[in-house]
Amino acid sequence: MIEALLPAAAVAVEAFTDVPGETPYPGEEDLVARAVEGRRREFVTARRCAREALGRLGYAPAPILPGPRREPVWPSGVVGSITHCAGYRAAVVARAAALAGLGVDAEPHGPLPDGVAEAVTTAGEPAHLAALRAADPATHWDRLLFSAKESVYKAWYPLTGRWLGFEDAALTIAPGGRFAARILVDGARADGGPPLRVLDGRWLVAGGLVVTAVVVPHPGDPSG
Repeated sequence: MIEALLPAAAVAVEAFTDVPGETPYPGEEDLVARAVEGRRREFVTARRCAREALGRLGYAPAPILPGPRREPVWPSGVVGSITHCAGYRAAVVARAAALAGLGVDAEPHGPLPDGVAEAVTTAGEPAHLAALRAADPATHWDRLLFSAKESVYKAWYPLTGRWLGFEDAALTIAPGGRFAARILVDGARADGGPPLRVLDGRWLVAGGLVVTAVVVPHPGDPSG
């Protein structure tokens, strides 16, 4: 499902169920030693998806450890992203020579809990969501916006090393399956690349899920 949102350079592996009794990969046990069972299952399955995706790029299986903000630390020369929610786990990777960054997210396709929409929207977005709802009330646009901002952050952080709050990106969502996030803070990158001012993404609603993806191409590359 998620591969429909990604360029050919990205490798995606997804799962809709967990393997009963599957244990953490060696070296990752401590990461979920105190986790509740549901969290443990989604972690194990999502990390397995990530190793399979890396394997398709030619990388041998290895633990995927977390960085400073719990983000997955990929092998040198790889960019990627992991997501999981009820009934879905996925990992996406690509060679850093092909893509500068990736961010993916999946959420149940339902309304956000009370009060969350107010916490994750910035100026202009409530009116934008209202217009989208008026045109298509079957889509939970607030949940889509939340997911899109999660994907934006996952693409942003590895390139900048800085936090990006929900209020720091203003989204415009197109009903046809695309969105754009205008970055409202300094977009300077740690790698010296061009500042991140607008991040483009794609979205899909299917099978009771909303899935979003952001691809950051290299300068001059139209990927994404």
